[in-house]
Amino acid sequence: MTDTPARPARRTLGSIAAAAALTAGLLGVSAVQAPQARAAACAGTSGVTVVVDFTAVGGGIQTGCAPGDPASGLAALTGAGFPYTFHPRYPGFVCTINALPTTCTNPTGSAYWSYWHAQHGGPWSYSSLGAGSYDPAPGDVEGWAFGAGAQPGITAP
Repeated sequence: MTDTPARPARRTLGSIAAAAALTAGLLGVSAVQAPQARAAACAGTSGVTVVVDFTAVGGGIQTGCAPGDPASGLAALTGAGFPYTFHPRYPGFVCTINALPTTCTNPTGSAYWSYWHAQHGGPWSYSSLGAGSYDPAPGDVEGWAFGAGAQPGITAP
């Protein structure tokens, strides 16, 4: 890696951030802000429960509740208090959740946020749709896990 002046590096990073924000805005998705997380599963059909497994990126497993009827898996993710960003070169591909991993990696078979669905207490099912296209129903459980496509490390609450 060669040394580069700070100004071009900042300009490049600023351009990447602007492109990510523009992409999120074009897709109608907030990639910056998320409401305060409810740190528990939703009761009954009061909302969509979201489980995020941060184990592979140095964290634990967190659960939140997106109240009501979120319009998409991405809306459920932010509604449960988990902000995310897209990969700057792959719009719609979730790169970070709660700013993890700290470095956005290129999508590979060994390092990405996999997306899952379940019913309370039921088995996880890998999503055949992207989180922006999937519409979870109140009472459903959504799961996210970073790594090589392994399901979240807990049973759906």
